[in-house]
Amino acid sequence: MITTFRSTEAGMTEVQDFDAGCWISAVAPTEAEISKLVTELSVDRDFIRSALDEEESSRIENDEGQTLIVLDYPVAEKNDDETFSYSTLPMGIILTDSNVISVSLSENSIIDDFAKGVVKNVNTKFKTRFVFCILLRIAAKYLQYLKQIERIFDFVQKQLHTSMKNEHLIQLLGLEKSLIYFSTSLKGTETVLEKLLRGRVIKLYDEDQELLEDVLVEIKQAIEMSNIYSNILSNTMDAYSNIISNNMNDIMRALTVITIVLEIPNIIFAFYGINTVDLPLPYTWFAITLAVVLAVVATILLLKSKFLK
Repeated sequence: MITTFRSTEAGMTEVQDFDAGCWISAVAPTEAEISKLVTELSVDRDFIRSALDEEESSRIENDEGQTLIVLDYPVAEKNDDETFSYSTLPMGIILTDSNVISVSLSENSIIDDFAKGVVKNVNTKFKTRFVFCILLRIAAKYLQYLKQIERIFDFVQKQLHTSMKNEHLIQLLGLEKSLIYFSTSLKGTETVLEKLLRGRVIKLYDEDQELLEDVLVEIKQAIEMSNIYSNILSNTMDAYSNIISNNMNDIMRALTVITIVLEIPNIIFAFYGINTVDLPLPYTWFAITLAVVLAVVATILLLKSKFLK
């Protein structure tokens, strides 16, 4: 789907034509829509293909007066069990002499925020500044989702203090996986922003440079938060793994003691149950008494030993 917008006094307004100074949003474009962009705006088809590749890494490229910026943006998905999982998807931003074209695989909150006028004080005529506003929104979305991950982690950790269930541990593993996605994507984004900041790819004005520096600060903060949360999650998972291992050892020790104590009567009854002569006091009451006494003595000795400590 291709939608065209222009900044007006009333805010972001949808228009029909690909006029100069417009922002064109291409969300999961069809082959016909891609051909339309290539034909009417002379956009490099490979640029659009790159933006629609799920495996495409963050990068920046110039070709014949057009600039392609590919960045990953964060995505939150609600699972069937009412939990959230986080990942990243690529978004391509193509700058031509007249327009800004955003290309993404699916609808996302970042593009929707600009299309619905949620983001204020943006002007599609100032192409470079508008692109940096999109980058700033992506950085803010990373920070927002990282705070959500922190809140989910705190909640799950409290649940684990009372009941260590598998679903809670699986949720922590999912959060750890999400942080790895975020950390990888953020580092690629940081590299692209540093290239842009040098001013060799896109001409930067003073206001544009200040905005780009703000974006870079936000991205660096997101990288630091992601690394901190990832380390905390990793250490927490290791701690719970040790706790589970210790609990298993306690259970095995208890089962071993029970096995030893129960084996003593079996041995005594086995001797008195066979046709063997000259056994001392071959009476039922003696065998039972001896078995009980030895079992009690063994239990006391095992409880006082270091075996259960």
